[in-house]
Amino acid sequence: MKTSKQQQEIKDITKEELAHWFETRGIRSFRAAQVLKWIYLRQADTFDQMTDINHKTRELLSYSFTNKRLGLTRKETSKDGSEKYLFQLDDGNTVESVLIPEKNHHTLCISSQVGCAQGCRFCLTAKNGLVRNLAGWEIISQIRDIQNRLKDPVCLTNIVFMGMGEPLANYQNVAHALKIITDSDLGLKFSNRRVTLSTAGIVPKMKDLGKDTQVNLAVSLNAADNETRSRLMPINRKYPIEKLIEACADYPLAPRKKITFEYILIKGINDSPEDAAHLAGILKKLPCKINLIPYNAHEDSPFERPDASTIANFQDVLVKRNYTAIIRYSKGSDISAACGQLRARSVGS
Repeated sequence: MKTSKQQQEIKDITKEELAHWFETRGIRSFRAAQVLKWIYLRQADTFDQMTDINHKTRELLSYSFTNKRLGLTRKETSKDGSEKYLFQLDDGNTVESVLIPEKNHHTLCISSQVGCAQGCRFCLTAKNGLVRNLAGWEIISQIRDIQNRLKDPVCLTNIVFMGMGEPLANYQNVAHALKIITDSDLGLKFSNRRVTLSTAGIVPKMKDLGKDTQVNLAVSLNAADNETRSRLMPINRKYPIEKLIEACADYPLAPRKKITFEYILIKGINDSPEDAAHLAGILKKLPCKINLIPYNAHEDSPFERPDASTIANFQDVLVKRNYTAIIRYSKGSDISAACGQLRARSVGS
């Protein structure tokens, strides 16, 4: 059958938009729910599979929309069980996602951009800068496509936006994806409390995120003073720590919810007991927990990981000040899938 030159990817529209599309063509709007159930719950690849929809309507859908999957070009498995997926996009660019096995469930780390413009010095993704934003459907498809490959998709319960890119720099598409991911009726059905978005601190968009969603917020902090943080994270020059902490204080939180602060420990840069005490001081008025992440080395990096005693001493300073401070050793380092190591490469490399 012929297709429209103006075909739209169906995962890039909402339930309400699809219902309106049907209504304008004289088709009852409940068809939207049927279509989305086939796509997200039954993992349909084609509109012809949607057997409870009449043939004429299926033809119209096929003419007007695409329902694509990402091209999986490589999968690597770590000795700890983590799996890194390299997806090729329609334009030839690639992104990486990481499936992380936990004790009783799996967590999927997904990307929001091809590359990243933030320039964080400890992160390999930033090395070649930003190529482009991912479309909403490309974000959603990382989850949907990996679910389709799992023997037991139910075991995938947690989603973290901690892959390639800065999610809040691609806010419109990320917000659309979050709506589908957390739709308990006809979307991917992930609980808001099991979806976490990590940001380097784009202050104006943090307010939008708190207004538009109920997902968990994680802030990549990595230093407690502006000089060090600006050295590590150029975004701090635009939104210094004082503005970032103010935005966190204003962030709407449900009862008992906390903001997570991610702090990558780098030898001789931000790992001293004095750094820990300063960190405790700037966070003292915030409901929060702190994830301490020993630095994961990557090629051409000028940084090193602190030794175990330094890491333990840093944690001890925070714990004695009544913070929940957890040391997170990233999985998948042997396949360059750990925190800060993601960097999509050419398919043939």
